[in-house]
Amino acid sequence: MRSLLRRVIRDGKQTAVLVTHSALDALVLADRVVVLTHGHVVEQGPTREVLGRPRSAFTARIAGLDLIPGVREGGALRTVDGRVITGRGDAGSEDDGAGEPAVAVFPPSAVAVFAAEPHGSPRNVLPVRLASIEPHGDVVRLRAAPREGGPDWLDGLAADVTPAAVADLGAEPGVPLWFAVKATEVEIHRAG
Repeated sequence: MRSLLRRVIRDGKQTAVLVTHSALDALVLADRVVVLTHGHVVEQGPTREVLGRPRSAFTARIAGLDLIPGVREGGALRTVDGRVITGRGDAGSEDDGAGEPAVAVFPPSAVAVFAAEPHGSPRNVLPVRLASIEPHGDVVRLRAAPREGGPDWLDGLAADVTPAAVADLGAEPGVPLWFAVKATEVEIHRAG
């Protein structure tokens, strides 16, 4: 059906409005995308740009990415609760956009999961509570929630692991875990 619709739109030079929650539909069929949340436009623009560099948690989830909101600070991101997330930023000086709203974005496949607090090279180590376990192709997607008193921005962050890792971690909803992401896997860009 997707192929037929794409042919009709492109060959007939038709304009069409497609409503979907599928990133694949948007990428294959749309030149531009408008993302609505609670009836308001939160992002719009060329499809690849919006889905590749999301600026809202909802858009990131559609695109299959994790997103942490905050403000730019010295080439990093500072969250509302003061945690610093390190990553690779927009081109330019590390001080460009300091204090402006920004987001840190990374794929769930870049997240390592630990039962105890890890030490080593990952710069971004987040204490979470496991909210859910979901099959996701040949991997298992672990969804996070904040621990008691933790920040709301942790809610919904995802990590993709193997079924063996789930067993080794003793992962089940409610268990405290640690999500770790290397700074090289995190892209920081402006939120607006």
